[in-house]
Amino acid sequence: MSVVGFDLGNESCIVAVARQRGIDVVLNEESKRETPAIVCFGDKQRFIGTAGAASSTMNPKNSISQIKRLLGRKYSDPEVQRDLASFPFRVTEGPDGFPLVHVRYLGEERTFTSTQLLAMVLSNLKGIAEGNLNAAVVDCCIGIPVYFTDLQRRAVLDAATIAGLQPLRLFHETTATALAYGIYKTDLPENDQLNVAFVDVGHASMQVSVVGYKKGQLKMLSHTYDQSLGGRDFDEALFKHFAAKFKEEYKIDVYQNARACIRLRVACEKLKKVLSANPEAPLNIECLMDEKDVRGFIKREEFEQISASVLERVKGPLEKALAEAGLTTENVHFVEVVGSGSRVPAIIKIITDFFGKEPRRTMNASECVARGCALQCAILSPTFKVREFQIGPFQTSKGEKAKLKVKVRLNIHGTVTVDSAIMLEDDVEVPVSSANEAPNDTMKMDTDDAPSDPAVASDVNMQEPKSADTAEAAHAAENGPQDTEEKSVPMETDAKVEPSKKKVKKITVPVHELVYGALAAADLQKAVEKEYEMALQDRVMEETKEKKNAVEAYVYDMRNKLYDKYSDFVTSEDKEGLIAKLQEVEDWLYEDGEDETKGVYIAKLEELKKVGDPIELRFKEWEIRSSAVSQLVYCINSFREAAQSTDQKFEHIDMSEKRKVINECSEAETWLIEKKQQQDALPKHANSVLLAADLKKKAETLDRFCKPIMTKPKPAPKPQTPPVAENQAPEPQTPEQQQSGGESTASEGAAEEPRAEQMETDKPEGATDPSA
Repeated sequence: MSVVGFDLGNESCIVAVARQRGIDVVLNEESKRETPAIVCFGDKQRFIGTAGAASSTMNPKNSISQIKRLLGRKYSDPEVQRDLASFPFRVTEGPDGFPLVHVRYLGEERTFTSTQLLAMVLSNLKGIAEGNLNAAVVDCCIGIPVYFTDLQRRAVLDAATIAGLQPLRLFHETTATALAYGIYKTDLPENDQLNVAFVDVGHASMQVSVVGYKKGQLKMLSHTYDQSLGGRDFDEALFKHFAAKFKEEYKIDVYQNARACIRLRVACEKLKKVLSANPEAPLNIECLMDEKDVRGFIKREEFEQISASVLERVKGPLEKALAEAGLTTENVHFVEVVGSGSRVPAIIKIITDFFGKEPRRTMNASECVARGCALQCAILSPTFKVREFQIGPFQTSKGEKAKLKVKVRLNIHGTVTVDSAIMLEDDVEVPVSSANEAPNDTMKMDTDDAPSDPAVASDVNMQEPKSADTAEAAHAAENGPQDTEEKSVPMETDAKVEPSKKKVKKITVPVHELVYGALAAADLQKAVEKEYEMALQDRVMEETKEKKNAVEAYVYDMRNKLYDKYSDFVTSEDKEGLIAKLQEVEDWLYEDGEDETKGVYIAKLEELKKVGDPIELRFKEWEIRSSAVSQLVYCINSFREAAQSTDQKFEHIDMSEKRKVINECSEAETWLIEKKQQQDALPKHANSVLLAADLKKKAETLDRFCKPIMTKPKPAPKPQTPPVAENQAPEPQTPEQQQSGGESTASEGAAEEPRAEQMETDKPEGATDPSA
């Protein structure tokens, strides 16, 4: 079973897997630990992750990043509108009010939802994990921000389904960090609580949590956040600063060029990292726009000044986290900082001044969430099931408004689901005689179908079900199985009639759950099929590129070898013809063959190999023939010497059998001499007549014939009985002694039986080759 944790960052993602020795972060195809969360659409395929990042600069309008910022949010959301101002790709409002991303893919305009785009990123991460584990990955744990709404969580679950994943849990990033921090600690107190504050400044958001630890325990005391405070805000401050500066100095407006914007943003991000370790840093970009090279310079003090509005917001989540935890700064024992944006010195200073202690970095700032998710996945494995709900309308039998008792559940992912619903319906009112009054035979009542008294019914006050959360949902149900139970209901009665019993029908109502903004089952299935089609197209294009690269590699490799080690194994005429053919294919690759199908490249490679393979085979046969001949000669000489030997270990073998061995060795030697003479008479460029496979087969045949004869075991010697003295009769033995003696004799005889002689016919390494 796969035990995998995914950290879905706004800028990059990390995959961690649980193994027997602990948690490992998986490397992607470029041997990097972080994979960009970007999808780039091309004319023939998609480029996701590292490949997408490499293509984004040249194709900015079709390169989609920061997908988490659009996930589960309305197009009219102020946060979305602020983000759209910095996106190079086009986003419009869809029919349902949610964002639609426009790209050009496979030569036509396409639109995708943020859920579909996230599914593409997850599919890429799944492939990375599967490549590392060499197994299918289905079960996983996905990290999400603590502030994600119900709709955003559902979008992550839908995206995982589209990607072929089954999340065991959507895990809060704050809890994942706390779990990764505390699970390996062996010095946690048993009684007193250790309070640790975690400050996570990511690419686009800031999350703060206060956690209480005891031995083997973790308790989330509080968590707060700022959804729009992260490392990208510092990048944006630098971007605006230099965009204005370059417009003034170089008369260029980068806002008018999407590619220039991306290049400047990338340069500003690198500049921010340099300023984290240095008091000042330069910025140089060649041909940024209008073929102009630009240069800039900034000091850390100036950087902090232009980022002042961002830095002012850092303290807010810190104060709120402490207040919700009910602690003071003195009660917080340690402060841990994580996240890619936490490396800014100004942020560290604010945290230090607030808590009155230096923050620590005992964990990897970028990998702690993925590691915590992998740990949680391991805890939840092996199985987890989510209850399904089914469709149908219902009506009360009396045509009145129904009273429903609805059970609402907050599941492990943090989403609200309707667990069950029961319709409550009044049935009958049954007056009961006073306990101290004898029953009157004339006052008999039919308690089965008697109508209820409206006056009495109006006084009945049924307890309404309590619910922690209120959700807007449309429910339709149909009549289900009925069960009836009697309840005692207090009511006003005269002196002769005591409280009555009322029958209440409980009807189980099948529930259909409809969440506004979430994908319907049919739409989800369509998205799964669409993702499969796009993944298949990507796979076909990757295989096509592999076959094209194979043709190109064969052209260069064969041409080099024809001038080097293959030169003696091909005639001059064939050599020139093959070189000309290779040059023709090379020219074709960069002209008409630049964009061909997989089958065409396969056929072209087979055409070249039809000419090149015989040359390669002649070289390989020449290369290994000498060792194969030596092995056969060693085998022949070993068996012949054994058959001609006068050693006592072979004296039990009949001479006729030894002659068979000698004759077989002589025949193999004669065959070898003839074939070797024929081969030596041929030039190197002629096809071989003495193949290494034939030599190996000959040696194996000789071994199968000779070895059973020459390793035949010696016959066992007959047991000798000591003579009995004439004047001494043997002592009589009991049947048990006779039986014991017989077994002892048999075992002694078996122990004396000799083992078969072993012969070593394989040529030992370093042995001198005997002459054939």
